[in-house]
Amino acid sequence: MKRISGTTLLATGALLAGLVLPGTAARAAAPERRVDLRVLVVTDGGPATEAIAAELDVAGTPYTEIDLTRADRPVIDAGYLADTTDGRPRARFQAVVLPNDNPFPANSPEMAALASYERTYGIPQVDAYTYARPEAGLQYPVYGGYSGSLDGATAQVTAAGRAGPFGYLDGAVPFEDNSPTVGESYAYLSSPVTGADFTPYVQATIPGTTRRGSLVGEYRHDGRRELVVTFVYNRYQQQYRLLARGIVEWMTGGVHLGASRNYFAVHVDDVFAADDRWNAALNCTPGDVDCTDPNATPDPIRMTPADVDHAADWQAARGFTLDMAYNGAGSVDHREDNGGADPLADRFLARRDEFRWINHTYTHAFLGCEQDTSVVPWRCATNPDGSVKWVSRTDVSDEIAINRVWGQVAGLPLDNGELVTGEHSGLRVLPQQPADNPYLGPALADNRVVWLASDNSRESGGQRRVGPATTVPRYPMNVFYNAGRAAEQVDEYNWIYTSRAQGGSGICEDNPATTTCLPAPLDPATGYAGHIVPVERRIALGHVLANDPKPHFIHQSNLAEDRIAYPVLDGVLDSYEALFTPAAPVVNLRMRDIGRELQRREAWRTAVRDGRVTAYRVGTTVTVEGPAGLDVPATMPEGTLRAGAAFGEAYAGTRSGWTALGTVPLGLALPATAAAPDNGPDVTAPAPVPAPAPPARVPEGVTAPVPPGAGG
Repeated sequence: MKRISGTTLLATGALLAGLVLPGTAARAAAPERRVDLRVLVVTDGGPATEAIAAELDVAGTPYTEIDLTRADRPVIDAGYLADTTDGRPRARFQAVVLPNDNPFPANSPEMAALASYERTYGIPQVDAYTYARPEAGLQYPVYGGYSGSLDGATAQVTAAGRAGPFGYLDGAVPFEDNSPTVGESYAYLSSPVTGADFTPYVQATIPGTTRRGSLVGEYRHDGRRELVVTFVYNRYQQQYRLLARGIVEWMTGGVHLGASRNYFAVHVDDVFAADDRWNAALNCTPGDVDCTDPNATPDPIRMTPADVDHAADWQAARGFTLDMAYNGAGSVDHREDNGGADPLADRFLARRDEFRWINHTYTHAFLGCEQDTSVVPWRCATNPDGSVKWVSRTDVSDEIAINRVWGQVAGLPLDNGELVTGEHSGLRVLPQQPADNPYLGPALADNRVVWLASDNSRESGGQRRVGPATTVPRYPMNVFYNAGRAAEQVDEYNWIYTSRAQGGSGICEDNPATTTCLPAPLDPATGYAGHIVPVERRIALGHVLANDPKPHFIHQSNLAEDRIAYPVLDGVLDSYEALFTPAAPVVNLRMRDIGRELQRREAWRTAVRDGRVTAYRVGTTVTVEGPAGLDVPATMPEGTLRAGAAFGEAYAGTRSGWTALGTVPLGLALPATAAAPDNGPDVTAPAPVPAPAPPARVPEGVTAPVPPGAGG
């Protein structure tokens, strides 16, 4: 079983300036070249270059983008690519990404300038998506190769790929096939040209043969190195997400600003409380404010002691910790109704140290505006003057404080700075409540709340401040809060995602852009395992593979009765373990650490965007300059030292971490094995051969969005 890391990306200690390695003084007469840690991305607007740019952006790797479709773009010439600074020749970019192996017209001086630059400074080039042809080191596909769809195929990382930039993968690279009617992955499979110095890193079987053709490989020629990619992709597709880390490691030699992890965290809301159950006959949830049928009788779902044991044992088997967001009143009310007995709470408290715990407010009350439930959907109640009637500061604060005290008395291992309000209430809820409860911020201050959960499906713009707190956006899993059994989940899913003629709500008819719509109702007996679980597994795994630390959330009802959450969670973890080596474990953070990670990323992104960060490499020394106190993310090879100690943390074959800048530049000493490549003497670039245009067909794949989460 793979280890799951619960550490944050943090490196501390004294800062180091002006590292000089032995032997540098002997070369003082001929200054070593400086290479700035920035990537040049040249795009034609296609999805492949956009995907690579997105990977750099999310990781925090600085890059400059030139759009070839813009008339006002800069000209790529020798002066743009390199200059001299402090008496040293300077390469302004450590890598070049092109849409294909040559996106310029025949005899283009820009391509000639790039080729000369790459040879002179040992700069690698990524061909984001190119046709297989001799100019890229490959035979034309018509000579025993293949051109066409790879939907549903499984490629393999070669021995050279595992020993090189893709060593974090176990080997298999499955290509998505999410729709039988949409082409998602077009590719060229081919063999290297005879005599070419071409090393395949990822290959797939050529249909109708037992031979394999290259999908990703390194081509060395004319003193240059190219990573040749011959399949189209977008930033969301699994096959690209699996390879994205390796593409960046190849182009940077494992030396770059920015850091990447694969994160997965799951919050379980409403622990100790009971969740209302979906009613298949009424197509609503009795107990919910919008279920007004006079025959609506609540039938609550609540975990049992056996469910607690199953959750704890599952965690131990998976090496994964769930975050339990609890409502203390759920246990207090149960004891009042049952002569002081609450076996569920007793079992949870007996095993409390095996879980993480989050304050979810005492009664799960709605903390925004006062709700007027005389209409469906509900609306905000108003004062006589027409102003919104808000839940008071005292009431909001009491919900937080009483639950915190209840948890402390129960001995729960809490972080008092974390809070999940019921249904994320208090925060704006469209369309009824377009603004936050103005008393929420002061109540958070009263209770010293630092991290406040928000619903990412309602607020997709990232973190924001609410009083003294910063939000932590959470992904709702489409495993409904009001379902404890698979049949209930399927029935409600069919109601939401089928047409009125098929017995559904018609929501999809009214919102045709929703891609989760069903062509026909799911079978109640097989629909959950056969359709819903694979879709939810794919969506959640996509977040895990995208260097996205935001947590997912489900409800305690999903761990009860049929325990319908586990097939999804197991699907994510099983799929992950089949794809990655133990060197790249899932990182399972608690809420506060996720909040800090997101917060540091935004501060770093802002500093880079504003031009306040400079980073470069001279030989085996990396120097980073920027504002004192700024946390810097960096990825370096194994053996890199900082102030004489190992830099960062080991992950996926490299070392990475966050380091706070001081008043002097940060210096990192690379291992001797990370010496910059020597591509030989500078020579005149041969006239480039123009590439044929890639196919116009650029499938984007099918990605089903997650609708806003019900409950909370």
